[in-house]
Amino acid sequence: MVRSSVATLGRLLDLVTVSLGWGARDIATRRFPWSEAYRQTTFFAGVAALPAALVAIPFGVIISVQVGSLTAQIGASSMAGAAGALGVLRQGAPIATALLMGGAVGSAVAADLGARTVRDEIDALRTMGMDPARRVIAPRLLAVMVVAPLICIEIIFVGVSTGYFVNVAFQGGAAGSYIGSFGEFAGLTDLWAALAKAEIFGIVVVAIACQRGLKAKGGPRGVADAVNAAVVLSVVASFVLNLIATQILSMFVENRIG
Repeated sequence: MVRSSVATLGRLLDLVTVSLGWGARDIATRRFPWSEAYRQTTFFAGVAALPAALVAIPFGVIISVQVGSLTAQIGASSMAGAAGALGVLRQGAPIATALLMGGAVGSAVAADLGARTVRDEIDALRTMGMDPARRVIAPRLLAVMVVAPLICIEIIFVGVSTGYFVNVAFQGGAAGSYIGSFGEFAGLTDLWAALAKAEIFGIVVVAIACQRGLKAKGGPRGVADAVNAAVVLSVVASFVLNLIATQILSMFVENRIG
């Protein structure tokens, strides 16, 4: 079991390395399939943009209500903006991005490549001397590298704006206090860290989806199994990576205090 898991992880890392290598080489030699990358970028953005906003709104409301209630009880209502908005910025937005990438983008990629695999289209590419890592996976990795940070920014904006509205309109908070406390505690480091985590999560999601799709077999049932495995594995992997990244940031990045 352990040996099989390590071997699978090795194949995944090899697939990502080879695909990114081909992508960098083709960009340098002007042979990169930009039309395919653009098509995948617009597709990823189309399937994830609206769900991101719909997820960020209730997420911002929940955090604002819970944090606002707690800060009111301890007499620190002026810190509601810092606590709520930082929760969205540091943890909520990257994790929500990972969930959306896994549920919307990852499932679509796994289904697409799985269907191509069971129809022997991937084997046909290999027969013609075309590496699937170069022609199929590299454009998708580039697409998710563009889309994932944008989705994270959208979630941050919608989540913080929703929290601001709830705090000011329903919890009696002061607009200037909410914005001021957030500005005192949040910095560019927090934003860059959130975007970096979203970038990593997006690459992991698409890489796992591509790997599971290329390994699909057994007809429609095999494609369904590949999609299910891709979503579950990508979400679990994103949570584990988020735990590791958060621990590293807490060890090496100093938190701002006022």
